[in-house]
Amino acid sequence: MLGTIVNTCTIIVGSIIGAVMHRGIKEKYKEVLYNGLGLASLAIGLNASITNFPKSAYPILFIVSIALGGVIGTAVDIDKWFNRLVDKHSKGETDKNRLSQGLSTAILLYCIGPLSMLGPVISALKGDNTFLFTNATLDLVSSVVFASTYGIGMVLAAPVLFCWQGMFYAITMISSSAVSDQLMAELLIVGGLMITGSGLSLLNIKNVKTLNFLPALLVPVIWFFIKSLF
Repeated sequence: MLGTIVNTCTIIVGSIIGAVMHRGIKEKYKEVLYNGLGLASLAIGLNASITNFPKSAYPILFIVSIALGGVIGTAVDIDKWFNRLVDKHSKGETDKNRLSQGLSTAILLYCIGPLSMLGPVISALKGDNTFLFTNATLDLVSSVVFASTYGIGMVLAAPVLFCWQGMFYAITMISSSAVSDQLMAELLIVGGLMITGSGLSLLNIKNVKTLNFLPALLVPVIWFFIKSLF
């Protein structure tokens, strides 16, 4: 778990540094950062999905996942509950909207990626934290940028990352075959599309409400679990 602990700490440190910088950044520069983060999200999300399409053994599974997960998430309205939680840590209406948008994007970027998902698996199997230390370095830079744009509230992404990576670590320790390469590919395709959706929201192209698609990540897991029973 050392790699995950280091990764979590870098987000906390980066968020604190970025929050200090946040006070001295003019509004026009913050707007540039919003747009930059939006473009980066589009690039990272599309890359994650497109790179893993050829690795998918079930080409329609991601479509079913997005559709089914989106319907379930919308019925529960995860986005609304998340925004209510974030509202408690924000002041003005604009701050509330931007913090919730930035936090949801940051959580997806920190959690949905090859390094963040494969890192804890490799750490559990081989005791090698190289992937996680590399991811920690990237997240340190990202967290500074996010917090300099959205403020100290971005530190809330740290415990989410810890739980996310901890889950992969624990599952791998219990069963090394539970997290297969095929399952990882399907999760990265779905997760990549969700990050792309966040990018569209940040650029004000379309309010995708990406958090309502979170249940989509469970669909491939359930599918592979059912498949393993037969």
